[in-house]
Amino acid sequence: MNLHEYQAKSLLSEFGIEVPPNLLLKQASAKQVATALPVSATGRWVVKAQVHSGARGKAGGVRLVGSGDEVVGAADAMIGTRLVTGQTGPAGLPVDAVLVEPAATIEHEYYLAVTVDRALQRVVMIASPQGGMDIEAVAASNPEAIFHAVVNPTVGLAAYQARDLAFALGLEGNGVKSFVSLALKLYQAFVERDAALIEINPLARVAEGDLAVVDAKVSLDDNAGYRQADWWQQRDVAQEDPAERKAIDHGLNYVSLDGNIACMVNGAGLAMATMDLIQHAGGMPANFLDVGGGTSAAKVTEAFKLILENERVEAILVNIFGGIVRCDLIAEGIIEAAREVSLEVPTVVRLAGTNAEAGRRMLAESGLALTAEDDLAAAANRAVALANSSREASR
Repeated sequence: MNLHEYQAKSLLSEFGIEVPPNLLLKQASAKQVATALPVSATGRWVVKAQVHSGARGKAGGVRLVGSGDEVVGAADAMIGTRLVTGQTGPAGLPVDAVLVEPAATIEHEYYLAVTVDRALQRVVMIASPQGGMDIEAVAASNPEAIFHAVVNPTVGLAAYQARDLAFALGLEGNGVKSFVSLALKLYQAFVERDAALIEINPLARVAEGDLAVVDAKVSLDDNAGYRQADWWQQRDVAQEDPAERKAIDHGLNYVSLDGNIACMVNGAGLAMATMDLIQHAGGMPANFLDVGGGTSAAKVTEAFKLILENERVEAILVNIFGGIVRCDLIAEGIIEAAREVSLEVPTVVRLAGTNAEAGRRMLAESGLALTAEDDLAAAANRAVALANSSREASR
């Protein structure tokens, strides 16, 4: 679950991390601005659209203003609109609130983040002296400017690791002390809030070497939602992909992708293999969809509904391994679901495992547009060919 910037800073402040004073506006209110606008030493304020996306500045979602009237004007121009950034897709995301903060005089911008390195199976703190920009671009163009501290899960982030990062960033004196304190608190927040990512970008050096959290991004692990109930209740579903939101409500794992061949599988590893084979066959997957090991006809029906809401889908590849459940029961569920949603999109079903042959026979005798295969590579090739044929036929 992603948090808005104002939520992320509130979470960080729980752990003693100093964040700028701010004002959250959900409507352009001159009265609220007049009474609650935080004092700015520079006489300027930053008005930031609250959306779950980076690159807001380039898209007009971050504005620098010089008076309360301009704060109201900037808020009025943003609230109620949709912000399209390089990370949102053409539809953009709704702007329901803006965050107003005093503009700081920044001497230098750094990058600081905590996340999980799945290859190392460890929490890793990442820092760079080239903050304020896309960290992936820095990694590609100047990888020696990115520094890592791999955390031992038994002892946690050690102070010497934080100092090493501070020195690597070129900090001195008070800056080193501020960074070490911030890094240790950041790690504590990451662990205690079950975060998947906490990112501060930019982390700014301001007057006298002090560090300031200018922007913050926090993503919490969905699997720990029951342990972070207070934050989960603040989830902003308006910022989420509608299909992914429906999938969560039906116990499905769904991620929207940009291709034209939909996938439905029972298992995350099987999903990855299926998507790889679709691309190997020359196609592009339209989604990641895992209906789970003990799936049911009801889940399969909801999965088909999700898939068919995507207008780009030209073929469907269902790849089911009958381990926990029998393939004939899965086939029965697929047939029932296909009839309920009036399935017309060409669909290839690969069944393997218990009673797979019986399942394939049921599909063949159903009279529906279901093509049964027993080999996964052949099924992927067939799905890509059907998608290509469907596209040619529609021209």
